[in-house]
Amino acid sequence: MLGSRNTPGGNRSYFPFFSDFRGHNVTALRVGESSALASIFLLALVGNVWGICLLVRRQQHRLSAANCLVLNLFCADLLFITSIPFIAVVRWTESWELGNFVCHMLFYVVSLSGAVVILSLSAVSLERVVSIARLRHAAFRRRKALAAALLFIWGFAALATLPLCCFFTVVRLPAAAGEDIHICTLVWPTIAGEIVWDVTFAVVFFLIPGLIIVFSYSKILQITKASRRSLNAGLAYSENHQIRVSQQDYKLFRALILLMISFFIMWSPIMITIILILVQNYKQDLSILPSVFFWIVLFTFANSAVNPILYNVAHFRRKCEEILLCCTGIPLRHGAGTETTARRSNHEQPHLSFVTK
Repeated sequence: MLGSRNTPGGNRSYFPFFSDFRGHNVTALRVGESSALASIFLLALVGNVWGICLLVRRQQHRLSAANCLVLNLFCADLLFITSIPFIAVVRWTESWELGNFVCHMLFYVVSLSGAVVILSLSAVSLERVVSIARLRHAAFRRRKALAAALLFIWGFAALATLPLCCFFTVVRLPAAAGEDIHICTLVWPTIAGEIVWDVTFAVVFFLIPGLIIVFSYSKILQITKASRRSLNAGLAYSENHQIRVSQQDYKLFRALILLMISFFIMWSPIMITIILILVQNYKQDLSILPSVFFWIVLFTFANSAVNPILYNVAHFRRKCEEILLCCTGIPLRHGAGTETTARRSNHEQPHLSFVTK
């Protein structure tokens, strides 16, 4: 991701990422940036902790495979936002003052957690397909296989993003006033290596998982439509060729669809920006300001706050209403408890079966 940007007094050019040399009369802008960072950090922190608590409380004895993967996504979001305070400091200091270790780890943690989020989304989409299709021999049904899948997600993401930890470093540049300026930037040994990594990362952690997610949810939608058509046509049930779709399956499917859409909307700009920074090596007149990069990254951070809200509201809407009513002191409506009990009773009944062609 090594890019190009002219820095004061430098005989080389680097893309400084979050270091932005804007002078001294920009206090209002810094306050605005810090307020935006703090708001997203607090929303993401509360939202993801809230989502984790809802999942754990709902499945006190044993989490399902899908909920374990969603729980993993929430944990990755929490790791993702840990970089926000460091970014806020850099926007105030302009020159990099956080040392070499933070420089190595900051972008590594961001990329690692982002990779885990997309891999978790793709894994849960596959789990939903085999769950709805009732493939009993599916690997996700076994605890050891689920643990292995989670370890693979984190291990693969950690190894694939390791070059960022190695090649992000603090670079000292001479300034016009005679004082040195420090920036944290990505210095690849070769341009070819940078190109290979950027393209591979975009394909492996964005394009391929995206195709898997689209294929999986298209298959689920196809199963659901076929089931409804069969039911409406009054076809006879076939015990040997049936797909069972429960209301709980459909609710989870709807929540995960929202997560998928929000992810691709909010992560596409940063992926495009990474490619543009790479293009700057060959097209020097292409200018991407650090302030523009900052707001694009901030938009990406907002996904960590949006994810738990979309999931909790879509999947635990009734529970969210109960929590909000309790917090505001408004008594629950008569029959709310019986409705919840009835819903749980229905959930314990066998899934509704539909014939598929």
